[in-house]
Amino acid sequence: MSRRSGILEFAVLGLLRESPMHGYELRKRLNTSLGVFRAFSYGTLYPCLKTLVGNGWLIEEPGSTHEDALAAPLAGRRAKIVYRLTAEGKEHFEELLSQTGPDAYEDEHFAARFAFFGQTSRDVRMRVLEGRRSRLEERLEKMRASLVRTRERLDDYTLELQRHGMESVEREVRWLNELIESERAGRDLRGPVSGGPAQQDTTHGSTGGLPRPGDTSGTDTPGDTAT
Repeated sequence: MSRRSGILEFAVLGLLRESPMHGYELRKRLNTSLGVFRAFSYGTLYPCLKTLVGNGWLIEEPGSTHEDALAAPLAGRRAKIVYRLTAEGKEHFEELLSQTGPDAYEDEHFAARFAFFGQTSRDVRMRVLEGRRSRLEERLEKMRASLVRTRERLDDYTLELQRHGMESVEREVRWLNELIESERAGRDLRGPVSGGPAQQDTTHGSTGGLPRPGDTSGTDTPGDTAT
């Protein structure tokens, strides 16, 4: 499994944990509301869904209404398939949420993990945030060292581009520092937290409008029609 396909499977499981959806809804959420992936084709999404169904983490159900199921054949279309998370799929997603290894700190994977922080326990959020910060601090140190070595050989535009990249990383480090401080103080992004320490935030629907730090995701071309 490629790293990108693994991230897609993670995001699909997370979205379906909120509510069952058909392929069109999932693609829309992945491309817009979730804010993690660039546009990609149904030819990318549906093999992922097939794999998740084969693993027993999702089940396929007919469209939401009897009228939908009857109207599709009359219109020359297949009935919409709704994908629902199974108990095993929920357990698998929660296991993925608890992981804090190096992959969680990489650009696109971190963005996907952050999008589901509302479903993640505070101690795991802290480990992921601190790991991401360490990774970026290492990257920033290398960028500064490279700039010192090559400054004299760069034209003004290449030099400005490198400075812009460094400033972007510095901004994200400052952002991470603020998030880590809030987590340590027991504060949610939505406001003060009530309850005991390490309280798990299980509020759903918090995946929209999030930043895409260090986004290096690729782009696929939309192709097939939705089912």
